[in-house]
Amino acid sequence: MKKGIKIILYVCLFASFVFYTLVLLYTLFAGRGYFASGLSLAEYIRVSSNIVPFKTIIQYVKALSDGSMNIDTPIKNLGGNLLMFLPMGIYLPGFFKGLRRPGRFCLCMVGILFVIEGAQLLLRLGSFDIDDFILNMAGALIGFAVWNSLSKRFKKQSPENA
Repeated sequence: MKKGIKIILYVCLFASFVFYTLVLLYTLFAGRGYFASGLSLAEYIRVSSNIVPFKTIIQYVKALSDGSMNIDTPIKNLGGNLLMFLPMGIYLPGFFKGLRRPGRFCLCMVGILFVIEGAQLLLRLGSFDIDDFILNMAGALIGFAVWNSLSKRFKKQSPENA
């Protein structure tokens, strides 16, 4: 590919990454009120945290199967958390060569997700839910698999490799 086209493509991809990051941060932090603001931080953390893996995921799946909950809530929560970080699995290894190895990518994502979940707690703009973490990580790994598959396909089709 010609150098000028590569530069334009990279700038467009970087601009889309910045836009995605801003939308992600807005989704995670903006417009959320202080839930239980009369509580101390320790009490707030205790009442707004879920550290039991799959607790809310199982509740949502049961609600979907028995119809005990409006279908929109489980779909938005499960699907939204899964899809929210899928682009991160494409952008990060695309921009940072050091994150193209699965282990490094996973370690980076664990750090990013714990910072976000922790910030939501400390700022009282959300809760810490290990199920959100699990779904976000799964979405990022799906994105990483997509990136890995596409990068292998482009390497095979590259004129330098022909």
